[in-house]
Amino acid sequence: MVTIYDVAKKTGYSITTVSRALNNYSDVNEKTKKIIVKTAEEMGYFPNSFARSLTMKKSFTLGVIFVEDLGVGIKHPFFSAVIEGFKRIVEKFGYDLIFINRYIGKEKKSYIDHAYYRGVDGVIVVCSNYDDPEVVKLIESSLPSVVLNVHSDKTNVVYSNNNHACELVIDHLYSLGHRNIAHIAGASDTFTGKERLNGYKLALDKYGIPLNESYIVDGGYFSYKGGYEAMNQLLTLEDVPTAIFAAGDIMALGALKAIKEAGLSVPEDISIVGFDDIDLAQHITPSLTTIRQNTELMGKKAADLLLNQINHKDDDYSAVILPVELMVRESTAKLKK
Repeated sequence: MVTIYDVAKKTGYSITTVSRALNNYSDVNEKTKKIIVKTAEEMGYFPNSFARSLTMKKSFTLGVIFVEDLGVGIKHPFFSAVIEGFKRIVEKFGYDLIFINRYIGKEKKSYIDHAYYRGVDGVIVVCSNYDDPEVVKLIESSLPSVVLNVHSDKTNVVYSNNNHACELVIDHLYSLGHRNIAHIAGASDTFTGKERLNGYKLALDKYGIPLNESYIVDGGYFSYKGGYEAMNQLLTLEDVPTAIFAAGDIMALGALKAIKEAGLSVPEDISIVGFDDIDLAQHITPSLTTIRQNTELMGKKAADLLLNQINHKDDDYSAVILPVELMVRESTAKLKK
């Protein structure tokens, strides 16, 4: 079995430096860290978890918590991609992931109580409602944490630049001649729902397009059904919008079905834009114009923030806002004269 001593001998670094590099300590420069991690991987080194727990007073496990009202959890293609990116980073430093729920056996507990019961070193939280008391209790605790798609100054957070994303969408639709642009919004009690609705309004204002309240329809918790029902509501308007901006790809797919059932075509009659760029977006007909969030980068940044807090007990929290990209595909077209 390859030991840490073998890795130290192979790289020429001290055992202390190798140990700190493999545990992602920030006082080891990135070049050195990369050399050591790459060598350890090539040699097939992995430390004994029980021995590490005793010597470093860590469990080398991280909790994954989903707090969202739709109940989709890891099945949502966007979040599963983010967690996969997170997993790839933390496993390089010897961490395992476990999923934390609200029960210990049959007894209902808080997320934080369950996390302490499991002895995890930190948690990554996928959250839709940032006012949820359970989330507040968790992020205000001393347990290291990082939260996705929420803004807070009490913990580390990672989310995409929603305002810029909405501006890119309206820029694109405006350039195609669309002025009657509706928004299928995410639930109003979610951070992303609020952010994207606000971004939509700001982008309309940029072009002096009057806000039509009937063009804003709540699509619920980013579901296919929510998008479908919201689109059907928009189709009943006397002045049917020529373009739709859905706050999530799954909602956009539901809207697409409603449009087709109404005997209309996308993009000939109505253009549609989604948000997330899930894998399915490029394979449906017509392929979906959408905002791409960098799931791999989101997972990596979340991992970096959480491991840094675990290793350094740092109370200075970071908010990382990630860039986005508009993926133009077949679901948008120039407005017919």
